[in-house]
Amino acid sequence: MALEKLVIVGNGMAPGRMLEHLFEQAPGRYDVTIFNAEPRVNYDRIMLSPVLSGEKSFDDIVIHDDGWYETHNVTLHRGARVTGIDRAAKTVTSANGITAPYDRLVIATGSSPFIIPVPGHQLEGVLAYRDLDDVEAMQRYASFRGNAVVIGGGLLGLEAAAGLHMQGMKVTVIHLMPTLMERQLDTAAGYLLQKELEGRGIDIRCGANTRAILGEDRVIAVELDDGTVIDADMVVMAVGIRPSTALAREAGLEVSRGIVCDAQLRTSDPAISAIGECVEVDGRVYGLVAPLYTMAKILAADLAGTPVENFLHAETPTKLKVTGVNLYSVGDFAEGDDREEVVLRDAARGTYKRVIVKDDRIIGAVLYGDVADGGWYNELLRKGECVRDLRETLIFGQAFQDVLSSGGKPDPLAAVASLADDAEVCGCNGVCKGAITGAIKDKGLSALDEVRAHTKASASCGTCTNLVESLMALTLGDSFDASAPKAMCNCTHLPHGDVRRLIKANALKSIPAVMQELEWTTSGGCAKCRPALNYYLLADWPGEYVDDNQSRFINERVHANIQRDGTYSVIPRMWGGMTNSQELRAIADVVDKFAIPTVHVTGGQRIDLLGVKKEDLPGVWADLNKAGMVSGHAYGKSLRTVKTCVGTNWCRMGTQDSTGLGVALEKFLWGSWTPHKVKLAVSGCPRNCAEATCKDIGIVCVDSGYELHYAGAAGIHIQGTTRLTTVETEEEVMEITAAMMQMYREQGFYLERIYKWADRVGHDTIRAQILDNPDTRRAYYDRFVFSQRFSQTDPWSERVSGKDKHEFKPMADLSSRNHSSSSMEPAE
Repeated sequence: MALEKLVIVGNGMAPGRMLEHLFEQAPGRYDVTIFNAEPRVNYDRIMLSPVLSGEKSFDDIVIHDDGWYETHNVTLHRGARVTGIDRAAKTVTSANGITAPYDRLVIATGSSPFIIPVPGHQLEGVLAYRDLDDVEAMQRYASFRGNAVVIGGGLLGLEAAAGLHMQGMKVTVIHLMPTLMERQLDTAAGYLLQKELEGRGIDIRCGANTRAILGEDRVIAVELDDGTVIDADMVVMAVGIRPSTALAREAGLEVSRGIVCDAQLRTSDPAISAIGECVEVDGRVYGLVAPLYTMAKILAADLAGTPVENFLHAETPTKLKVTGVNLYSVGDFAEGDDREEVVLRDAARGTYKRVIVKDDRIIGAVLYGDVADGGWYNELLRKGECVRDLRETLIFGQAFQDVLSSGGKPDPLAAVASLADDAEVCGCNGVCKGAITGAIKDKGLSALDEVRAHTKASASCGTCTNLVESLMALTLGDSFDASAPKAMCNCTHLPHGDVRRLIKANALKSIPAVMQELEWTTSGGCAKCRPALNYYLLADWPGEYVDDNQSRFINERVHANIQRDGTYSVIPRMWGGMTNSQELRAIADVVDKFAIPTVHVTGGQRIDLLGVKKEDLPGVWADLNKAGMVSGHAYGKSLRTVKTCVGTNWCRMGTQDSTGLGVALEKFLWGSWTPHKVKLAVSGCPRNCAEATCKDIGIVCVDSGYELHYAGAAGIHIQGTTRLTTVETEEEVMEITAAMMQMYREQGFYLERIYKWADRVGHDTIRAQILDNPDTRRAYYDRFVFSQRFSQTDPWSERVSGKDKHEFKPMADLSSRNHSSSSMEPAE
């Protein structure tokens, strides 16, 4: 029987969670197609703030990776914004020409940021804060430091301000209202929050109104109503969102503030449902994730044919995701004659607690500093419990009540022990205590990641992590160790370190052998563990283990970087950043022959050809190979580039032949697979024009020889290098560099950059093995040289000769249906 066709417009957190429920309840019922306006997979938007601040990367916040879509046979159209719904024909059509029929349609178009239409709001440098593209744009501006103005002192605005400040920008927050976050905090808590942020160096201007954004082509300043002018290289508008309803409105669906839905999330057309921030139910719209996840559960049940309860409004706690700032608010905390408040302030600790009571029941709470009792107050509020008997001690929290009742000393776990099983622990995902403790017992969970995987608790904003760990300690007793290393994925209980150690100890030389002998819990692994295992086996058994191409991510499989429109970028290697007229002519010919639209010079001194069609890749590589160029591995977890300056060859300041040394290093190190990408640079003098002191490994030439540095970073995370030593000869540079690369290759965890590896194993350990013990250093060096015998093969040449040629064939010819080539890209 043919599957029903379910089309989803939007790929945010709410429809993603809805699909998880649907696949559990009705596996195989629907043929699912998703249209995503963004060119990427589903990710956790709640965690954009840690990405902006550099505390997390995009990979850290991905919810559903490519493997998830493949596993569930979901067709994901990336970068495909739906522009029309034909309700009569039951089809949707995207801007890039893809039309898909549906039996059931789910609209999840989310919301759009509101941009204040002040003069200058369209200047370059004025940004919103809504998705990853906004974050990446802010990070680009932040890389130049300078001044940022954030308009809006609400939840998003303050998270943006804190993130930009951590990126090194001078930040000013302009807020129209007298206190920050006035919708979530009362005046006292708003004051404490402002004091905390100002203490960090963020300039807060409350009661300030923006008159204009100044500049000719791009932002240079912001002018306030009182005439104050604030310098700005970037302006972030974070003043609110509006449901994105245009598509539904144009389709003739009932729309008010949002897309009007009933309590089962069905629109005015019974074949069309809606979910997320675009939805209006009972006159309300929602912007926090907890009610959206409730919608996900209800809509999944409706699609599965097993409707559950109706969607009902519930108060949702608010938390700020700024490291070191603890605040919690829930419910109604406005003043009124019919209510009373209980307040506790501790100036020394900088804490503030206020609980609002009406008719002997809690209706709201605001906590700053000490937020441990937030969940307890919310639970009392949610259940409407009478607190008359607790009135005198209510403000001291749940632990104090337990002490009073027991007459003994406070028990750190007493608070979680006394929570009812239906007490909500994770507000983001609506997970209660009983679900967590039940999963721990029934499934034998012993690590936090396992609990997250099975229950979703603490898997979103993470502010309930301590509470979840307390529940684990309560349930598991002394066997629970919160500091224990985490499993590398849900397919195994073993962390990366144990897997690496056991592969060597047990002489495991294939992925099936690892999975069998280390008792993998899944049959074939997942997108997290398979690439890691493939790397560990390559690094540990050179010449014996054969690379498994299908255990690599798409970029490494096709040896090019996939772009947002489904085309690829190609970067040929240029040793030490050097090139010549022959190579440049060959590149120009390739650009013309294959109609490559964009040629870009990278920060690593390479030429990037952007917009190459997948089926053209072998032809492009063949022509570049003929000119003597090989793959630049710009897509790989491997050596990317060795950047150089011109050194003594041309520069009056140069102290050594930095170019020659850089070329020699790159020709020695290329092809080596590593846990993460590796970038080097060689500067010819301490002026450091090649920026060697922010690379994974950097060499700075000096009069007396060569300074060796390592563990720098200049991406999302910015970090200067650590100086290792100074040597006199190029031969010493080569030996130490190769030894360090091999030590990193043997000890690094997959996707762990050198600076993270160094922090984990300790700089003293690295110095002891690489500097203090010549025998150990030489052994690392020899193992690296041996491994290179099997690594320095140009993958482009292999593919040109026919290896894995199936990767580059279109799946079908749909030209007669007028589809663009990008629409043919399978969900990878």
